[in-house]
Amino acid sequence: MSNFKVKGNIVDITKRNIFFGEVEVEEGKIRNISKVSEAKSDAHFILPGFIDSHVHIESSMLIPSEFARLAVVHGTVSTISDPHEIANVCGLEGVEFMIENGNTVPFKFNFGAPSCVPATIFETAGAELNHDDVWSLLERPEIKYLSEMMNFPGVLYKDDEVLKKIAAAHELGKPVDGHAPGLRGDTVQQYIDAGISTDHECFTAEEALDKLQRGMKILIREGSAAKNFEALIDLLNDWPEMMMFCSDDKHPDSLVENHINALCARAVAKGVDVFKVLQAACINPILHYKLDVGTLQIGDAADFIVIKDLISFNVKQTYINGDLLAENGRTVGNWVTNIEDAKSVNHFACSPKKEKDFIYPFKGEEELAVIEALDGQLITNRIAAQPKVSNGSIVSNLENDVLKMVVVNRYHDAPVAISFVKNFGLKNGAIASSVAHDSHNIIAVGVDDKSICEAVNHVIEKTGGVVALGKGRLELLTLPVAGLMSNQDGYKVAESYTSIDKFAKELGSTLLAPFMTLSFMALLVIPRIKLSDKGLFDGDKFELV
Repeated sequence: MSNFKVKGNIVDITKRNIFFGEVEVEEGKIRNISKVSEAKSDAHFILPGFIDSHVHIESSMLIPSEFARLAVVHGTVSTISDPHEIANVCGLEGVEFMIENGNTVPFKFNFGAPSCVPATIFETAGAELNHDDVWSLLERPEIKYLSEMMNFPGVLYKDDEVLKKIAAAHELGKPVDGHAPGLRGDTVQQYIDAGISTDHECFTAEEALDKLQRGMKILIREGSAAKNFEALIDLLNDWPEMMMFCSDDKHPDSLVENHINALCARAVAKGVDVFKVLQAACINPILHYKLDVGTLQIGDAADFIVIKDLISFNVKQTYINGDLLAENGRTVGNWVTNIEDAKSVNHFACSPKKEKDFIYPFKGEEELAVIEALDGQLITNRIAAQPKVSNGSIVSNLENDVLKMVVVNRYHDAPVAISFVKNFGLKNGAIASSVAHDSHNIIAVGVDDKSICEAVNHVIEKTGGVVALGKGRLELLTLPVAGLMSNQDGYKVAESYTSIDKFAKELGSTLLAPFMTLSFMALLVIPRIKLSDKGLFDGDKFELV
């Protein structure tokens, strides 16, 4: 930890001021900030680092230490990270893994206590966390909040276990994150009154405004699957103290490209005042979650970035606790290099499947309930389609793009859940993944049972991964850490994912992110219709069909 000085146009977000000056760093803290002159047109800018206010690290397919290495290049110094995904697979052991691995790097991870493990009773998860488990996590100083309360019916109907988890957070002085897609009016007021303070699931400005007016903080989400930036960004003009930016779920290829810095650039390009943008990107998460992250004030931790300008937000340098960790698109300093030797966890206990396991017998149905996947959204629609029948079984209908989709229980042997989905567009083969929110069973979609079976068995053989096969070709990205994350170099994982994503599109998929969309087809807590390992699920009625 060295002592040094940095000169440039200093951005004081709180005082809405920019001036040319010098930041003096000593022992990892900001010792002094001095003004030299008015802002200079040819100088770079110094400002607090960016914070992703809600992200599941696991969705990047990278362990925390590798996620940090990619994110810090884009000026991200901290995340509010919900280890919900790995907790649903490995329970407390999974949460401990995330904390311990995050501690191997100088990045500032802030983990939450998962509130919904399992997410619902309508799916098979690998673990369960009760209110005592949640309390034990919340007592830890590194656990900053109660993670998103996805069981909103449990809140509304005053489920005892749900209310005990919320009460634990309140008693320990920690905020409770929300998850309330589509809730409006008196219903969302009841949810807020339970003591839940944020939501990142708003799909429309009208929904977000209703929640803002009731005192709920809104996170503008732009991830690899759900993209709500365009719908919500104009609200930042009037609600700068009440909004934050987040990615929620961001695949590795996307993280290589950009992070919160890109949302800042897009917001400024839309005419939003730069101080309001930076308030959401840099300040509000620190205040809401009481983070130990610097805001570029004297006495703060020296967590700041140097950027080219306030238009592109291209990051030149990133400092955390006074250490230079990234410069000109590359990490510098001491980063973990032996990630393959990192402690690992997993939970996989199912046998290989046979082609007959995927047969859907025709029983005279005149129409099928079909899941309509929507590109760039987590929500789905329920539509009806005529079944295509072959040899007494209902099969994929390539002409109408109604394909067979399956969920296979990975935690023990059980019958395969089968349904049909529209808009994946595959014309050959199948794709499969052990990343399937929220319980992370194996999910697959394909043009025929043989391809689906083969893809699923590749995932089982590797105890986790994403697979695309067809046209006599196979691509596989193994995910040995909980069946969710790789233990390889983050940039190599991004390359592999880019390749397999491209191959899925060569097989016919027209989706922007086929594997990300596939992973949310089992996410029961988002309407309207999804598939769990127990069967088709109606997200509006919150019951199995």
